[in-house]
Amino acid sequence: MFTTDTREALRGTLVAAARADDAVAAAALVGSGATGREDEWSDIDLVLRVAPDGNPADVAARWTETMYVTHGAVHHLDVVADGVLYRVFLLRGSLQVDLSFWPYERFRETVPGFRLLFGDTNPPAHLPPPAPERLVGMAWLHALHARSAIARGRHWQAMSMLDGVREQLVSLACLRHGLSPHQGRGVDDLPAAELESLAPVRAATARPDELRRAHDAAVRALGDEAARHDPALAGRLAGVFEDLRRTR
Repeated sequence: MFTTDTREALRGTLVAAARADDAVAAAALVGSGATGREDEWSDIDLVLRVAPDGNPADVAARWTETMYVTHGAVHHLDVVADGVLYRVFLLRGSLQVDLSFWPYERFRETVPGFRLLFGDTNPPAHLPPPAPERLVGMAWLHALHARSAIARGRHWQAMSMLDGVREQLVSLACLRHGLSPHQGRGVDDLPAAELESLAPVRAATARPDELRRAHDAAVRALGDEAARHDPALAGRLAGVFEDLRRTR
């Protein structure tokens, strides 16, 4: 298990390497390391601006080799969004290191909590929060598949689909309270009453009766949440939600 000292030492090494790399024009920290909210479980999030004449893929390849050969990476995962490569490394000792390689013209603050370490940046452009209508849509889609899975006796699939409904409900609640709706980051800051209302939508077991109970609670909660965000949409969906609750 990594320690805060080993994490800090590695982050210092990576920042120094970025400063010395002619293909890196700027670097910033994001996440808890940029906002002063780190604890013993925090990871490293380093954002790199590739120089105008640099190739992000080439820079990523060099840094990836270093992460494996020098810093003990055992695996990595790539996420590409808006032309930016986010490469997430898992190191021996279970430390996560997120390195993102930004084309020069795209480098900017996109989320709250961005601390520029060196170089300069383009004007910020924060990503908009997810639209409530899309979250509601993803929720009813998962609820549909949960209903059919219950009816077919596919109980573990039903549990997975119900988890999908709950994730959308969490995001919708976080949006209403001005909290981060992404990946459950804001859920623990919701009021206690909100958290209590979410508890029944999780199935405790894969038994059919428990799945039906949780499904009914989830669809009821979805109707309530949709009405808080978009009464007109909730009105159009009300009849369908009544049908959705019929899982037998």
